[in-house]
Amino acid sequence: MPSYTANTKDMQFVLHEVLKVSEAGIPGYEEMDRDFTEAVLDAAAKVSAEVLAPLNVVGDTEGCVLENGIVRTPKGFDAAFEAMKDGGWTALDCDPEFGGQGMPYLLNCAVGEMFVSANMAFNMYQGLTHGAYSAIHAHGTDEQKAKYLPKMVSCEWTGTMNLTEPHCGTDLGMMRTKAEPQDDGSYKVTGQKIFISAGDHDLAENIIHLVLAKAPGGGEGTKGVSLFIVPKVLVNEDGSLGARNAVSVGKIEEKMGIHGNSTCVMNYDGATGWLLGDLHKGMRAMFTMMNEARLGVGLQGYAVAEAAYQNALAYAKDRLQGRAVTGVENPNGPADPLIVHPDIRRSLMDQKSFLEGARAFTFWGASLIDRAHKSGDDAAEGLISLMTPVIKGFLTDKGFETTVLAQQVYGGHGYIEEWGMSQFARDARIAMIYEGANGVQALDLVGRKLAQDGGKHVMAFFEMVKAECKAHEADERMKPFTDALKGASKQLQASAMFFMQSGMKNPNAALSGSYDFMHLMGHVCLGLMWTRMAAAAHAALDAGASDKAFYEGKIATGRYYMARQLPACAMHLARIESGADPVMALSVDQF
Repeated sequence: MPSYTANTKDMQFVLHEVLKVSEAGIPGYEEMDRDFTEAVLDAAAKVSAEVLAPLNVVGDTEGCVLENGIVRTPKGFDAAFEAMKDGGWTALDCDPEFGGQGMPYLLNCAVGEMFVSANMAFNMYQGLTHGAYSAIHAHGTDEQKAKYLPKMVSCEWTGTMNLTEPHCGTDLGMMRTKAEPQDDGSYKVTGQKIFISAGDHDLAENIIHLVLAKAPGGGEGTKGVSLFIVPKVLVNEDGSLGARNAVSVGKIEEKMGIHGNSTCVMNYDGATGWLLGDLHKGMRAMFTMMNEARLGVGLQGYAVAEAAYQNALAYAKDRLQGRAVTGVENPNGPADPLIVHPDIRRSLMDQKSFLEGARAFTFWGASLIDRAHKSGDDAAEGLISLMTPVIKGFLTDKGFETTVLAQQVYGGHGYIEEWGMSQFARDARIAMIYEGANGVQALDLVGRKLAQDGGKHVMAFFEMVKAECKAHEADERMKPFTDALKGASKQLQASAMFFMQSGMKNPNAALSGSYDFMHLMGHVCLGLMWTRMAAAAHAALDAGASDKAFYEGKIATGRYYMARQLPACAMHLARIESGADPVMALSVDQF
């Protein structure tokens, strides 16, 4: 069975030496000194290793079962969920007014990485609840907040989001679910939703569904959509549970992975619901969940890959196979370990350099969310809005690719279920699809986010990269980083210029290159992160750090990324500049 050990040392490095959180000037961050974050991360690491990771294979092999209208989760999930609630892990960054601990979102993300690496399917039960909590917290009335949030913060009640229908996924304007207003101010919600993660289960006494539906008078398309709170069990005025609502599970989806999470078809047959936020403004309220969820899915992309990498690394050190071409390195054994071979090293370095860059990128993104929300910083809000499709799309694409690389290290054993690498690959695959498939993320980035607020956010990002390079121009040791980053940034700017010049005349020219642009920007973002991490590592070595091997390894890993991964930017630019013609050349009947 695969194992997992949280990389708290690297998390601490990112938090305190790269982001320098306690000096960041973000409200609440002044309390995040090394001792405090170490205590939280170490406790979360223990839960991950001892409670969650042992259930990962159980969830995969047993899956969820629908019995007499009730979903049963795999063996051990109920006790683990109680442990999560008792430890306060479900309430980490939630509002203290409703029973939360009020910690920064960044710290919740660091803890979330461990929980996902240990057991992605299990963590989704509380992860979806957090999204629903955020939507009610942002858009609910005082009465709604008082009624639902305390129980959701504690995860006595969990939450979901219901968007997709059998005939529409991304195009939510086509939805058929209806909400009919009632005399008492409630609505009767009727329709079917599919792919509802954690749609039903036996871990909580109530489930608060947030359901998109069309109310009368809203018109066509997404402008007519509203968001409704539809509890599984109705809640009485005194907060106690009342009658069962007209909500049922049609079936549990048979999925490629995340078997431990119940992905349900949900039927609403005149279920009682209440409007959340403004009438016909449901997309605005839903996107409170979606933006948070998209960063969380980007985190899933690299977190599952982190667990896969750890096991591949251990296997490469242990498995004897062949001899090193430069001479025997294990004279007392019949062969040398896999890790002596250059191609295995290439694979492991691809994995390691991506994972550490992805962690820094995601933590930085989480800090922008904290800055925007806690300080009202519009620049931070604009920057994380720009970065969200990159975090979601690039990190999940590369995360799956990294997971497959880890599986490949095992050779044939990677394809055998007992080694666990198959599960990592199957679980990681969904992250490229849900919360907006990655092609949609690329369209959002190029079609909306680049031009947002007159393009000032992408221009601010270009200036940020330029300033980072300039800050290290006197340090020869940093040239492998700054030279590569400058070149990649110029390629990113050239691709944006191509869109400006060609996209207005031929929109297909921009849309045909959007996916490449998302990846090009992702590489530049990780290049920026590696430049910052290298500078922090050099600073630590200059200050006489005792753990020289860690910092020297960090610099070498970063140099690898700049030398071996950033050149992909040139390829992406070439594809973008080829325009729409190669993509659109065939007529439909020529396919």
